[in-house]
Amino acid sequence: MKNFFYFFILIISLSSCKALKNATAKDNSSSSPRKTIDHTNNNVFLDDISVTPGSKKTMASESSDSKKTYGTTVNASKKNLEAENSSEVQSKYASILDVPADQLMNTKLLLDIDYWWGTKYCLGGSTEDCIDCSAFTQNLMREVYAINIPRTAREQYDNSDHIKKDELQEGDLVFFQTYRHQISHVGVYITNNKFAHASVSNGVMISDLDDPYWKQRYAAAGRVLK
Repeated sequence: MKNFFYFFILIISLSSCKALKNATAKDNSSSSPRKTIDHTNNNVFLDDISVTPGSKKTMASESSDSKKTYGTTVNASKKNLEAENSSEVQSKYASILDVPADQLMNTKLLLDIDYWWGTKYCLGGSTEDCIDCSAFTQNLMREVYAINIPRTAREQYDNSDHIKKDELQEGDLVFFQTYRHQISHVGVYITNNKFAHASVSNGVMISDLDDPYWKQRYAAAGRVLK
């Protein structure tokens, strides 16, 4: 009888432990609910992004690497472009100036003339929209030869060393009297009797000193290059 009593007590105890274990598991699950997908939120996810362990790259280092590569590419392209433009502009102006291309060594001068080519004339103008003769020579001397000269044709004449016509060299100024026997027009000598200037009728162009119009109005030559 006593043995039966102990066996009954043992059965009750085991049942209580199982119940307690189940209760504990139930509590744990309730404290960590199962994650579900919320289809109502507004989260935005990025596609096609992968992460490789051990190869993390910060935005700063990535940007620096890209910039370095891009800069090298741009510089190389720029040099190639300048070389191509130099060759093209030499050929173009060799035809206009009637000289061999290999004699046109100052491609910077040619490129600057080419940049302004055809810009219309307007008195007092100094922009890409319109420019007058003295503003054009002032800009050309500054951009090509890094020399600052005065603004007007008369001032440029007064501030240059006067030379003979047969002494003209690239970069010298040529002056004309187009209005009441006064110094009223100026251009930059290039070579082979040709000069670049901003004409009233055709804008920025190249003319010949022996052209009847300019030959008749030629006044003097001046040198500002030392």
